[in-house]
Amino acid sequence: MNGITTAADYGWLEERYADLMEAYCVTLVRGLTADELLQRLGAEPAGRYTGVAELADPAYEVGSPYRLFVGAATVGDWALMVEHNGYLGTVDEAMLPLSRGRTVVSHFRNVNAVDHFTWYEDGTVRLHFEPLFAHHRDGSHPDALLTEMREAGFDLRDADDCDTDGHTEAAFALAHRLTGIRLTPELFDTAELTCGIAPVPRS
Repeated sequence: MNGITTAADYGWLEERYADLMEAYCVTLVRGLTADELLQRLGAEPAGRYTGVAELADPAYEVGSPYRLFVGAATVGDWALMVEHNGYLGTVDEAMLPLSRGRTVVSHFRNVNAVDHFTWYEDGTVRLHFEPLFAHHRDGSHPDALLTEMREAGFDLRDADDCDTDGHTEAAFALAHRLTGIRLTPELFDTAELTCGIAPVPRS
């Protein structure tokens, strides 16, 4: 595990990227470049943009739940994929094949506060949970990250009065601990993103 960030380290997301935080999906894929990731997803080329904020307008212009606009950047040994109002990173039919031989970590939230965090490893779901209800987990190793989850900022108590403040930011911190890739304001502002329109596999 890598990194020691917590939910508090991601307060800048609401301050600088409030629109994105209403409905987003962020996915990290180990061992692929941005171009390789888009190719694996069968995405049609859709230009290049600088900075995550620039993805918003074209994402909403696509206007189909079965074709999603995605932006990808190569960050170290990982491909970072960002979706405004998208969910491709949560679709098992897309991510399970992609994860064969590698790690994929994805987290998502929509406008209705439905959220998911999934750790895929070598064609399996190792851990899945809803950040708002982190006490309930599934996958092949549902309790493998309990310490990291608590340290990231999740309250794991199964109680009506458990603290859910910062659960979205905690998802970013947990992804950092899993991947070693820390997302920063500078990265979000300056990332050179190769974009595509990817089909959503249907079960």
